Amino acid sequence: MAVYDSMVRMAQEFSMRYPLVKGQGNFGSMDGDSAAAMRYTEAKLSHIAEEMLFDIEKETVNFIPNFDGSHKEPCVLPAKLPNLLLDGTMGIAVGMATNIPPHNLRELVAAIIHLIDNPEATVEDLMQFVKGPDFPTGGLIYNQKDILTAYATGRGGVVMRGRAEIEERKDGSFQIIISEIPYQVNKASLVEKIADLVKEKKIENIKDIRDESDKDGVRVVIDLKRDAYPKKILNALYKYTQLQETFHFNMLALVNGIQPKILTLKMILEEHIKHREEVIKRRTLFDLNKAKDRAHILEGLMIALQHIDEVIKTIKASKDKDEAKLNLIKKFKLSERQSIAILEMRLQSLANLEQLKVEKELEEKMKLIKELESILKSASKVRSIIKEEITKLSDTYGDERRTQVVVSGVKEFNIEDLVPNEETMVMMTRDGYIKRLTPDTFKVQARGGKGVIGLSTKEEDTVEFMFTTFTHSDVLFFTTKGRVFQLKAYEIPQASRTAKGSSIVNFLQLLGEEKVTSILPLDKILNSKYLFFATEQGLVKKVELSAFANVRRSGLIAIKIKGDDKLIWAKPTSGSDHVQLVTSNGQSVRFKETDVRDMGRNASGVYGIRLKKGDALIGMGIAKTDKEKKRKYQILTIMENGYGKRTDFSLYKVQNRGGSGIRTAHITDKTGKIVNAFLVNAETMEEKDLIVISEKGQVIRLPFTSINELGRDTQGVRIMRFKEEKDKVAGITWI
Repeated sequence: MAVYDSMVRMAQEFSMRYPLVKGQGNFGSMDGDSAAAMRYTEAKLSHIAEEMLFDIEKETVNFIPNFDGSHKEPCVLPAKLPNLLLDGTMGIAVGMATNIPPHNLRELVAAIIHLIDNPEATVEDLMQFVKGPDFPTGGLIYNQKDILTAYATGRGGVVMRGRAEIEERKDGSFQIIISEIPYQVNKASLVEKIADLVKEKKIENIKDIRDESDKDGVRVVIDLKRDAYPKKILNALYKYTQLQETFHFNMLALVNGIQPKILTLKMILEEHIKHREEVIKRRTLFDLNKAKDRAHILEGLMIALQHIDEVIKTIKASKDKDEAKLNLIKKFKLSERQSIAILEMRLQSLANLEQLKVEKELEEKMKLIKELESILKSASKVRSIIKEEITKLSDTYGDERRTQVVVSGVKEFNIEDLVPNEETMVMMTRDGYIKRLTPDTFKVQARGGKGVIGLSTKEEDTVEFMFTTFTHSDVLFFTTKGRVFQLKAYEIPQASRTAKGSSIVNFLQLLGEEKVTSILPLDKILNSKYLFFATEQGLVKKVELSAFANVRRSGLIAIKIKGDDKLIWAKPTSGSDHVQLVTSNGQSVRFKETDVRDMGRNASGVYGIRLKKGDALIGMGIAKTDKEKKRKYQILTIMENGYGKRTDFSLYKVQNRGGSGIRTAHITDKTGKIVNAFLVNAETMEEKDLIVISEKGQVIRLPFTSINELGRDTQGVRIMRFKEEKDKVAGITWI
């Protein structure tokens, strides 16, 4: 029974990173179900297991009697691969325990090759290749420092997490999808524990839990209530359930089959290399002895063929085969084995071609003997053979890492040390899907072109924000409810050009109806004194930038929102700038920033522009007034049907805040309403390219100078043609 249980584990893909047994039938599940009785299952060795037994017939390892003395068994397998690390092991015996996690084959092979080439390599050097454990169930492991401690000492704890994503449903509510669970966690027990926590009211706002897992993988769905904080609930699941666990390293193993010892990563790999050196030497010696035996017989056959007439005469003159054997030994100075081989030789061997075959085989054997002897004399040749063999295994059986290593996690490690500080573009849709791209994703095209697809949006979703920043920069997120959150740019996942991105609720603790309406990269506003806000209904307010120095994870209030109003814009100012507000129906007002006094974060602001029914604020610009730097300001206006224009800022007179403003564009059915209006410095924009994106995800990149400069009360020129009917411009940025 013990043998069967061991074999069952070796066939379980969720227990073994590289299963050694291929099983047919019921071999248990992640829910803790046991395997069927052995009469109902079938098994055979997997291909990788055969590599563990390779060359066992060549006296490469010692054999001892088995438990009842009826058979002999190997003390250890020849093992081309370090299975102790590859599949890990755990167990308790004679008062000692061991717990070694599984690892990735390619990473181990790279580390072994490096250690052979650099025997003085440290554990830190080896961790360039072995990033950490690689569990069959995937998931995430945290903190490189903890992994280094475990590998350097043989003991330590590493935090494991299951993979969980927050997704939005069609009705606007959210659900948490668990697609990977930590190693050796019972899935059924995990689901049961979550249900118990909901019953005990330790975790609230969970509506339903379903296990939708099948043969294609794990899928546990947790439906949340509308007013839930998805990120908060996910953090509670990590805290109270086995969705977050710690794997305790205890790398204890028997060295030379007798001495229990706590081993470091380097020591285990060194022992494996020593073992393989011995196996290769013993295998080479076995092949050498076999080759020498055969060469000895071939030499006898060559003597016989060279003196065939005399050999036949000697045999014919002998009384029986024993006398013939002795006569051949005496006359031709042969050994007993050579003499027997000559007597057993068939007449067909006398043919010319057969004689050539013997001669050629002898030549090959002598060459092989020379090669095998050179291997036994050279340690470097033995190591080269080890490298060659494991490289082949890596190419044959190697695969990508399943467990993601998150460099930080226990705060003291600084992830910025490992993330290059480079320019990046951030895109976010109206429904809150965010992603990061490299700016060279889009090539320059001529004005009026059709562009390329910039991302795949879900039905009725539109792109709302695009901006460039640097990966190490902090990014402030302002929401409709007037709250502000902060993220590092590198915390936003990088994705491909056509990817949808990740839901923003995976990163920010947003309420059910709350949406991000303004995003501000901090690296571009450090020299500013204030943040200036504007709401959809025309209210404005300014707050000192220092009030947002420490934005906590749960967010801060940036502006108090009244009724159904929404915060839509936030801009940095110096304290003496001019403010430009633009509405969707083409009205605009320009006033001095000093008209608005600075207020606390909890204030709701004053009127910047009075709106008519059906109108809404869609743009706010800040014009610097310092006399040292003369700027050529223009208002860049983009309309929903793909029209746009540039208008000189001097055409807008300074007015008092709170008025209804003057016309900034001639709005018609052909142009559609204004979707974006930016106040830009035309001189600095001349070298830049605009990127315009439509609601259906179509993107065009064109030079800023290709957009015509026109008067205030004009329609603009077409800058984008749509591939699909009823498509509209959604957003614009520049790089």
